[in-house]
Amino acid sequence: MAAVCVGGVTSMAAFQYKFFRTVYDAKELGDYHANPNPVKAAYCSYNNQVLQLVVSSLYISALFSGIIASKFARLYGRKPVNIVAGAFFIVGAAILAGAVDVAMLVVGRILLGVGVGLCSLVMPMYNAEVAPPHLRGGMNILFQWFVTFGILCAGLINYGCDFIDVWGWRLALGLAAIPGAIVFLGGLIMPESPSSLIERGHFEKARVVLAKIRGTNDIDEELADITEAARISNLAPHPMRNLFKPQYRPQLTISLLFMMFQQFTGINAIIFYAPVLFNSIGSGHTASLLNTVIIGAVNVLATVVAIVVVDRLGRKFLLIAGVVQMVIAEIVVGITLKYEFVKYAGALPNGPSIGVLVCICVFIAGFAWSWGPIGWLYPTEIQPLEVRAAACSFNVATNMLFTFVIGQCFVTMLCTMEWGVFLFFAGMCVIMGLWAAFLLPETKGVEIESVFRLFQNHWFWGKFPAVKNMSAVSSLPYNTKMGTEANAIGPALVPGAARLSAQPIAHDGNATNGSPLVGGNSKTVI
Repeated sequence: MAAVCVGGVTSMAAFQYKFFRTVYDAKELGDYHANPNPVKAAYCSYNNQVLQLVVSSLYISALFSGIIASKFARLYGRKPVNIVAGAFFIVGAAILAGAVDVAMLVVGRILLGVGVGLCSLVMPMYNAEVAPPHLRGGMNILFQWFVTFGILCAGLINYGCDFIDVWGWRLALGLAAIPGAIVFLGGLIMPESPSSLIERGHFEKARVVLAKIRGTNDIDEELADITEAARISNLAPHPMRNLFKPQYRPQLTISLLFMMFQQFTGINAIIFYAPVLFNSIGSGHTASLLNTVIIGAVNVLATVVAIVVVDRLGRKFLLIAGVVQMVIAEIVVGITLKYEFVKYAGALPNGPSIGVLVCICVFIAGFAWSWGPIGWLYPTEIQPLEVRAAACSFNVATNMLFTFVIGQCFVTMLCTMEWGVFLFFAGMCVIMGLWAAFLLPETKGVEIESVFRLFQNHWFWGKFPAVKNMSAVSSLPYNTKMGTEANAIGPALVPGAARLSAQPIAHDGNATNGSPLVGGNSKTVI
């Protein structure tokens, strides 16, 4: 919500007048002397690098906070990181609401970005750790649904605040403190995740918390699995460094490309700049904000489709079908603007404008039930346990990097490429669809511990020796420290925990008999 509010605020006249006078003159006063071509002037009216920096600065700070978040979450737990994220949201929103110059806008956005980076890593991780195994996939996508709900709320706030002349933009930016307060208070109330507690040696607290969130005391088997998972996780003393080892490169490559492709659909360019985009093609700024609300509602509803069908139809089917839908919509928008924009001298009448809105809604829906939620689910579930936290941190950082790039460049691309920018994104979607069809293993219904076998049997990834020889747990040395703790403390809490934690990892990379990751009772599924 905090990330999107500023996109709508940039189309408000009072905000433009105070901070971006050249943009205000171009839109409100018809000052197109620098470019007498009305079509070109309409496309370029928001082409201001400082304006784009205000929008995109959030994501460069989120990039760096996402990198360090995994370290703090591992050392201090998920709960404190969540509290700190909420505090950054509140302070950032307060600075934005009271901004008197562009520097304060940028500082406020940077502070919000720190909160976004922390939450983007910790919240999905926390959800996955506290969710019952059979609901884990749906709960991961539920995180994306709440993101889309926040986007809708931001659109409604911007639309309502647009009717307040002088200080409406301050209210819109200041209200971003509300979700920050919810995150902060939620962090104070919510229990720490059992996985984090065990990873940091708090076995008794972990038992109490797990029994509470499951609503039963019959948790011995699950607690034993968590204890073993924490032991194996601690076998990797430098997970970020291990992430670049040959056996993990296919998963790392897929994750990085997934995050890049997700942004090169053009989704965030349209979400951030939807009011600017509609304002540029002739809608009044109030109508453009209303169009943004419609887009937000479609986004929320379409994400529900992914929650319902992702474990039935599979990841690849949704990704490919979503690409087809997005390509068609973007091509239609591009062609419509090419011919209709010139015909009406840079100001579309109601008919074509409604047509563009419908096509953008079709595009948003295609993304919302495919590359949006699966873009956070798939890169997480393909990572081996011992590098999963580091990989999630890397995923967040990569996503924020390319979000920053698109946020900083889109308005300039719109000015330079005009209608062709939509064909550019459509072309990227075609490449993404082919990539998903041929290089992504299908993970539907596969136990998370066994996903690595999909890469071993894949026609392309299986050709790499390091992948072919990979076992359920990579050939890392046995960490006697974690084993000793689990043996000493675990037996009193978890029947069988001593047996599980005492299983060493053979030097050939194969877990010895009894490890729940290869032959035991663990049935954890994403």
